[in-house]
Amino acid sequence: MNVTRDISESIKGDLRTKMVFIGGPRQVGKTTLSKMFLSQKSLYLNWADLSDRALIKTHKIPPNVKILILDEVHKYRLWRTLLKGLYDKFSQDLTIIVTGSARLDLFKKGGDSLFGRYHYYRLHPFTLSEVDKKMGRKTTLRLLDYGGFPEPFLRQDMVFYRRWTRERISRVVFQDIRDLENVNDLGKLDLLVDALPERVGSSFSMRSLAEDLEVSPNTIKHWMEILEKVYYSYRILPYGAPKIRAVKKNPKIFLWDWAEIKDPGAKYENLVASQLLKYCHYMEDTLGYKMELRYLKDVDSREVDFVVLRDKKPQFGVECKTGDRAISKHIRYFKSRTSIPQFYQVHLGEQDYEEPGIRVLPFESFCRQLLLLQS
Repeated sequence: MNVTRDISESIKGDLRTKMVFIGGPRQVGKTTLSKMFLSQKSLYLNWADLSDRALIKTHKIPPNVKILILDEVHKYRLWRTLLKGLYDKFSQDLTIIVTGSARLDLFKKGGDSLFGRYHYYRLHPFTLSEVDKKMGRKTTLRLLDYGGFPEPFLRQDMVFYRRWTRERISRVVFQDIRDLENVNDLGKLDLLVDALPERVGSSFSMRSLAEDLEVSPNTIKHWMEILEKVYYSYRILPYGAPKIRAVKKNPKIFLWDWAEIKDPGAKYENLVASQLLKYCHYMEDTLGYKMELRYLKDVDSREVDFVVLRDKKPQFGVECKTGDRAISKHIRYFKSRTSIPQFYQVHLGEQDYEEPGIRVLPFESFCRQLLLLQS
């Protein structure tokens, strides 16, 4: 299957004037995407290859190279200095693409600033619109079973998926994190990773996990930040809407690979969360909006799963249901008490109907709606 990634055309346009950084989870397809831009005068260097690593450390490139791809170069201590020097010297003649399985935008907190020299993109696992232009239910179920990472999705083999998942998690914890951070107890961090799939979709208590793992809440907080840096998990904060007694502290946790989750309802909610996060990142990375993905819950436990904000203004809310159901009473409650203009109740059934400000629709129709919103 030849899959065209949604951000490909935007990257192609940006490469005319800037470096392009492509971040995203391990094995999500960053290298494959970057190699689409190779030509006869291109050079691909991977930090994991020892001969490539030796060349990178020289801070020199062979003459006549027009396109340079640097893979996982963030693991090199002087990578910021390298990129700044190459860009400042060769920006008129050299196109540079940098890929990495850690958040490449974090360097803004220290070291030489590359401000104004790059555009940053986050590559997500496959979503429905990328792998099925007809957006059929069969493909949705395939995404739920195998996730959106290219290799297991295309193989459709559950034994392969389970083995692939174990190997990927092991490399994330014992290789990527070790290269990025100084963690004293990788064994307990591995236990944290094991515990996260069961907590997807619910309010996340760091104190409870800290007690289970016999570490401090601050340690759990630090480890969660590390797992976000390497694109293993992400947190969604509550939306403190005025005029309601909103919950304002505990985040909800989600995984980049939703297929790890056993509970069907939580897995489906994570799939929707990932679709929405990709939408938010697309709007930020290609159009420059400030996007936020939140959830809405009050102290009386009324809840809507997601709220999308653009430039701090709520755009729409989303409630997930696995089957056809009547409109959630929580949607009606928050519709009357917040400024959220539109609510969607997204399900795995067939019904599609609406009333003012509320639409009930299948997951596939909602994905089509998101494409309209980002165009």
